[in-house]
Amino acid sequence: MVAAASAVVAAGTLAGLVSALGEGPDGGDEARPTVSSSPSPQPLPVRPSPAPTSASPSPSRHAATPKPRPAKPSSAPPRPSDARLAATRLYRHGDSQVLDWVRAHRGDPRRPLIEAAIADRPAAVWFADFTPATITARVRAVTSGAAGAGGVPVVVPYTIPERDCGGASEGGAPDLAAYDDWIDRFAAGLGDREVIVILEPDALSQTECLSADQRTGRYAALARAGRVLKAANPRARVYYDAGHSGWNTPAAQAARLRAAGAASPASSDGIFSNVSNFHRTADEIAYDRRVLAAMGAPASLGAVVDTSRNGNGAPPAGEWCDPDGRRIGRSPTLTTGESRIDAYLWVKLPGESDGCKGDPGTFTPDYAYELAD
Repeated sequence: MVAAASAVVAAGTLAGLVSALGEGPDGGDEARPTVSSSPSPQPLPVRPSPAPTSASPSPSRHAATPKPRPAKPSSAPPRPSDARLAATRLYRHGDSQVLDWVRAHRGDPRRPLIEAAIADRPAAVWFADFTPATITARVRAVTSGAAGAGGVPVVVPYTIPERDCGGASEGGAPDLAAYDDWIDRFAAGLGDREVIVILEPDALSQTECLSADQRTGRYAALARAGRVLKAANPRARVYYDAGHSGWNTPAAQAARLRAAGAASPASSDGIFSNVSNFHRTADEIAYDRRVLAAMGAPASLGAVVDTSRNGNGAPPAGEWCDPDGRRIGRSPTLTTGESRIDAYLWVKLPGESDGCKGDPGTFTPDYAYELAD
């Protein structure tokens, strides 16, 4: 089946249980992914006290992995019945390419719109480079900052081996043992407050390059990752890759998700979709609910949708690389008013190129302005 592609991160910067859904977890599919820059390593801060804040089948491809940025000197509460996180505000991390651009271009006529429409909104922070020595400190820098601001951070671990099947966002850990160690270190930085983890975009939607043994290993590694993340911080909300409504069928995607432990509350809080893509929110909501039903997921599991670039829906003919005529979508929020839809998030930061209007994974002001206008 043709996969739907949209960029997540370009380089430069999921023991396969087959469900009883009639399809194995690995029907054919196709590639994608670029990412927002990883946060800078910082000294491990003292644990702060709480405090406030504010991507028709189209090939699915992620934008290039962000280039690494240079270094700069309890028990879980019950899941709310309305599937919302306890805190009400998402966190905007202060270190991003768009914020760098805004600070450096105060006189640019595009700056007011880009700042108001994009830079001032909370977005995910990606960790796309395999740097075991600094990953704990870098994750803790984000979660500590969010705790100090009283907001919920969104973090994206993106180092699964064979990432992007050798495409624009290739890279990741050298092998699964190294990945397990990296996840342990990542989890150590999560702190003890609410945090949303978008676990490995494309890792379950895009597996055609893997052998049967490699798929089994990936599913086991992702199931383990979810358990490790939730054990390290019981208030962490971990979401697994569901691709998007223009890619794999709900039954096929559900089989992969089950194989990777995503139907178990011990590993998972549900699924995410539309990362780095353009499909309309209503289509994603319907698709995500079908996937959750096909998974046989308990009612406590929900879904989050990336709305960063889906304001005009998916482009024609399966275009994924910085297509013209797209717009930013709904603002990030933890209050959707939709059953089983936990949040709308900006996982892919608008304005970071897929590789056509700028270098993969880099902030491109003309593209950002077009999306915001």
